[in-house]
Amino acid sequence: MKTNTFILSITTTTATMSFVSSYFFHIYMGNIEQFLALLSVIFIDGFFGILAGIKREGFQTRRAVKVLQRAVTWIGFLTVILMVEKGFAGAAWMSETIVIPFIVLQLMSALKNASMAGFIKAELLNDLLDRIDKHKGIRK
Repeated sequence: MKTNTFILSITTTTATMSFVSSYFFHIYMGNIEQFLALLSVIFIDGFFGILAGIKREGFQTRRAVKVLQRAVTWIGFLTVILMVEKGFAGAAWMSETIVIPFIVLQLMSALKNASMAGFIKAELLNDLLDRIDKHKGIRK
């Protein structure tokens, strides 16, 4: 009798874990472009940020670990957002509304870090930033 209970509990646990794993697999594979875009932006910002930090004050492990923490956190956010979108038909706007501003800010941060690391000239960066908000006038 103990063997049957053990086998039943193992089978139930395995089936449940398989179901949950396949659910997340379909969420990730169905939206792989969003996950790759998010990770690419985080890692390019982190790459240039680490290089700029090395140039200014030397390598710091805690700053490099922050890149991984940010990646895991935003992957978690995107996963939850996509689950809500899948569960509620009227929530299809959520991933764009929440994630796009973060991506834009990360890209701007990556540009600044690339400039600080010496990959982009400061004049070019200023020119790019001036083109973003032309309504503010010309920089003097």
